[in-house]
Amino acid sequence: MRTKQLVVLGRRDHAEAMRVAAGLTIAGHGVRLIFMNGPVAETAENAEQAELLELCEIEPETTVQEEDLPYLDSAGLTMALLQADSIVNL
Repeated sequence: MRTKQLVVLGRRDHAEAMRVAAGLTIAGHGVRLIFMNGPVAETAENAEQAELLELCEIEPETTVQEEDLPYLDSAGLTMALLQADSIVNL
């Protein structure tokens, strides 16, 4: 069975996007997590989920320039979506 490349877009609920992205790695899929629509809030829940991402070796990216994460411009986001087998929008 071929490993699928999945993209999780964190639009409305960043903590849930982190949980889903980490969960998708259980099946051995390659997962990219891209935060959108604003910076990730500094909350205890988000910090906990960020630790989970580290354990799953997921390095989140963002379309928000103010974030301290790797930045994806519109061309980078387009390429990520075109290369994905499936996209999860949260």
